[in-house]
Amino acid sequence: MSLASTAWAAVRVIHPAPALAVTLLSAALGAILLTQASGGLDARWIVTVAAVAGSQVFTGAVNDLVDRGRDQAAGRTSKPLAGGDLTPEGALWVASGGLALQLAASLRLGTLPLLLGAAATVSALAYNLWLSRTPLSVLPYLISFGILPLWIASGVGVALDRVLPAVPLVAPFAAAAHLVNLARDFEIDRGTGSRNLVQVIGLRGAMWLAWGLAMAVGIGVGVALSVGGRTSLQTLAIGLAGLAAIAQGAGNAQRLWYGMLVAAVLWTVAWALSTG
Repeated sequence: MSLASTAWAAVRVIHPAPALAVTLLSAALGAILLTQASGGLDARWIVTVAAVAGSQVFTGAVNDLVDRGRDQAAGRTSKPLAGGDLTPEGALWVASGGLALQLAASLRLGTLPLLLGAAATVSALAYNLWLSRTPLSVLPYLISFGILPLWIASGVGVALDRVLPAVPLVAPFAAAAHLVNLARDFEIDRGTGSRNLVQVIGLRGAMWLAWGLAMAVGIGVGVALSVGGRTSLQTLAIGLAGLAAIAQGAGNAQRLWYGMLVAAVLWTVAWALSTG
C-alpha cells in the first residue's frame, strides 16, 4: 500500500465532511466574536480552532475503530478500516494525534476552555462507545453541540453570555443532524440489531422530523431576528442560502446530511453577525 493511499485512508477515517464543517463553523464563529469584541484576530483564535479540529479528528477515528467489526460484517469496504486501507493501529495513531492536539491547544487557552472541550469530547466518546446503538443516542449530540458555542467563546476570550442565546437553538438542529446521520445507515443498523433513535422512530418519520426541525430552526431564528430589526441584506442572503441547502434534502438522507453541514456553517455566520 502506497504512502499516498494510506494518508488518504487516514483522512477518511476522521469523517472529513462533518469534521471540516464543525471546524469551519467554529472558526467562523470565533472570528466574528473576536472581531466584534476586540477588532481583530489573535493567537487565541488559531489555538481554539486547532483544539476543535483535534477533537473532531479524535472523535471520528474512534468512531470507526469502535464500528470496525460491524462495518466488516456489513461489507462496508468503503470504510478505511473495514476495507483494509488503514490498520487499527494506524487509526489509533490518528485518534491519539487528534486528542493530543486538542489537549495541547486547550492547555494554552486556560482552565475553562480545557474543561468545556473535555466535556464535549467525553460526550462524543460516550456516543461512540455506548450510546450510539440505544434510544439515548441523541443525548451526546445535544450535549456536545450545546457546549460548542460556549467552548469557542471561552477559547477566544469572549464572555459566555454573548453566545448563551445560541445554546437552546443548537439543540433542535443537533437532534436533526443526529437523525439524518443515523438515517443514512438505517438498513445496516437494523441488520446489526441496533436500537438507536431512528430504529425506534422509523426511517420515514425520522427523516421528516429531521427536515422539519432543521427548517424550523432556520425560519424561526430568521423571523425572530427580522422582527427585532437585527438582519441585513447580507445576513438575510446567508440565512436563505442555508434554508435552500436544507430544503433540497427533503426525503433524501444523503442530500439532507450534506445540506445540514452547509446550513450549520452559514447559519452560524448569519446569527453571529446579526447579534453582534
